[in-house]
Amino acid sequence: MRRLIPTGDAARPVEFAQDAQPVPAPDEALVKVEAFSPNRGETFLLEAPAPGLLPGKDVAGLVVQAAADGSGPPAGTRVVGHPPTGGWAEYAAVPTHSIAVLPDEIDSVRAAALPLAGITALRLLRTAGAVTGRRVLLTGASGGVGHYLTELAAAAGAEVTAVTATPERGARLRELGAAAIVHDVADAAGPFDVVLESTGGGALTAALARLLPGGTLVWFGQAGRTPATVDFFDLLAGPENAVIRHFHYAGAPYGPDLAALLRLVAGGRLHPEIGRTADWSRTAEVLVDLRERRVRGNAVLTIGEPR
Repeated sequence: MRRLIPTGDAARPVEFAQDAQPVPAPDEALVKVEAFSPNRGETFLLEAPAPGLLPGKDVAGLVVQAAADGSGPPAGTRVVGHPPTGGWAEYAAVPTHSIAVLPDEIDSVRAAALPLAGITALRLLRTAGAVTGRRVLLTGASGGVGHYLTELAAAAGAEVTAVTATPERGARLRELGAAAIVHDVADAAGPFDVVLESTGGGALTAALARLLPGGTLVWFGQAGRTPATVDFFDLLAGPENAVIRHFHYAGAPYGPDLAALLRLVAGGRLHPEIGRTADWSRTAEVLVDLRERRVRGNAVLTIGEPR
């Protein structure tokens, strides 16, 4: 079978290679991949790839071999999955606890855009707690996580201020429920009950200063790739009793969250924002555009004719 492997070349981060079809573990299903969605964090790993790196964590396709232990769906079932590795290939072995069955009305392109970004958004909101009637500031809102977070938080009754680079991207976030759009954290009219911060650098300290006393900042990324420095005395002079929480989405099982996301999409309550769809022969150029923030929301690559 064919798979994409890292090259270490920033201008063309991946290339095709021949590889053996994966042999699933007893609790894994073999999925024929129809579509996959790279994430911006994966583009950073490709800059200096570790030996043996096989990227790819968001896939949708058809189960061609059910798990030997009897868990998970039977062969012939359309699924979305979140494997730990190796999804940018014609076939992927996916743990059954990281699979959800696709309803007929959701195609593999939209499904592939759900796993990492959608699970992250769901789990971030759980970390933030009840947001109904609360003011929420979201930085780095232009990516896949930001779009899902905006729509989910607004639907839950939050007043969302989204920070995004361009008016065009801001217009889409407003359609998804954002109450206000700013292009710099410094322009956000706080104070806020909750800050969801993914940029790092100066954005983190600026966002922290806009918290209400007792408010919570959840730090879930450093997309700006600039380290953040929080001065103790600045923090002391800021909002009293502010809480800073580090967040990482990981922690199986992912299947129940994927199923919840699919229900929301099928019910018209969540809309995957897919800024680029292309055949997987164009993966290298799409990865560069994703890394350089030229893609709004998610990018999806297709293998063959997606269903």
